[in-house]
Amino acid sequence: MACLRGADTGGVHGGTRMIIDRAGLAEFLRRRRESLQPEDVGLPRGQRRRTSGLRREEVATLCHISADYYSRLERARGPHPSEQMVASIAQGLHLSIDERDHLFRLAGHHPPVRSGAVGEHISPGVLRIFDRLADTPAEIVTELGETLRQNALGVALNGDLTRFTGPARSIGYRWFTDPACRALYHPDDHQLHSRVFASGLRHVVTLRGPGSRAAYLQGLLLDSCEEFRAVWDEHEIGIRYQHVKRLLHPEVGLLELTCQAMLDPEQGHSLLVYTAVPGTESYDKLALLSVIGAQTLAARTT
Repeated sequence: MACLRGADTGGVHGGTRMIIDRAGLAEFLRRRRESLQPEDVGLPRGQRRRTSGLRREEVATLCHISADYYSRLERARGPHPSEQMVASIAQGLHLSIDERDHLFRLAGHHPPVRSGAVGEHISPGVLRIFDRLADTPAEIVTELGETLRQNALGVALNGDLTRFTGPARSIGYRWFTDPACRALYHPDDHQLHSRVFASGLRHVVTLRGPGSRAAYLQGLLLDSCEEFRAVWDEHEIGIRYQHVKRLLHPEVGLLELTCQAMLDPEQGHSLLVYTAVPGTESYDKLALLSVIGAQTLAARTT
């Protein structure tokens, strides 16, 4: 990177020292912030908006950082942001993969390795759709069933699924190792869920190969879970859910919901949207759940 303005020493990766371009970083952040409108990121516009694009405070909230920290970055001051911080900013600003990689380099870091559809950076297009889904439960998951985003009604329905760490981030892993994971689902459907999760993991293992995260989860489950070994030995592939999922919600009871999935083929992420047939009891219960909100579920899962 030539002619770096206000450059500081950054990180070292593979023997190559990266340099933070503070002025370039500040300019790029400002330009991206000003290009976004509130409705682009699911925020209300309000009646007295004079700012061109988003406010710094709004971007800081989207990036899960303090407004002061973000403001200092836009002013070419402050500490050297970590890789985790840069990833959070890239997601909050709804950057494309190329824009994300550019941001990493400006911040003095090597961008994450692109190795197929296994990343966790959500594409701007999927985020724009997700941000508009306020009246129905929705979440964004990886190909391993790791929840990256949930809206408020999604948390009210399924609990906060983004709180898990390690292998437990995968719902398929939790299904076979954590009895609490099964409590939300109708007991008559448990066998089908086991087949779906094992079949899905087999597909990803075949797709990603040895040494992948999917293969790692496979090894853990084969070593620790007799039920998984039995289902895995059936070598089933392509097992999918029936048209309706039956959930046993602790506040509103039985829900019969359809789960529609929109796949982002480049990232391997799926946007899951739960709906109920209008006029049914489950439809009324979803409406009630939107009133109850996520607070009860959040308290139950902490």
